[in-house]
Amino acid sequence: MTQEHPITPPPELVEQWRTAPEYATGKEMFTMVSVSTRRLQEVATQAARWGADMELEACCEWLHWQNLATHQDLIPSLRADRRPKPPSLKERALQAWAAVEAGTDDQTAMAVIRRALEALPE
Repeated sequence: MTQEHPITPPPELVEQWRTAPEYATGKEMFTMVSVSTRRLQEVATQAARWGADMELEACCEWLHWQNLATHQDLIPSLRADRRPKPPSLKERALQAWAAVEAGTDDQTAMAVIRRALEALPE
C-alpha cells in the first residue's frame, strides 16, 4: 500500500546530487544555501515531477501534431496511465480491510481503516 508518487527520486540519488563536486571558473561567485535533508528531498522531488510532467505534455503535443493520436481517448489514456491518481481513502481502506481479513496484523492497515471511519459523516 505505497502512497509514494511514481516520480520520486530515491534519497540516495538526491544525496549523490548534493555531494557532487561543484565546477566553476574563478569568475563565478558561490552563495552557500543551507536546507534540511527533508527539504532538499522535497525540492528534488518537485523538480523531477515538473520535468516529467513537461516531457509528458511535450509527448502528447507531438502525438497530436504528428496526427498520431487518431483515437480520441489516446492522449487522455496516456496521461491517466502515466500520472495515475493516488487511491482514495475509501480504496485504501478497502485494501487495508482485505489485508486484515487475510490475517495480516498490520498496524498501518488499521490506521488507514480508522482514518476512513473518522472521515465518515455522523
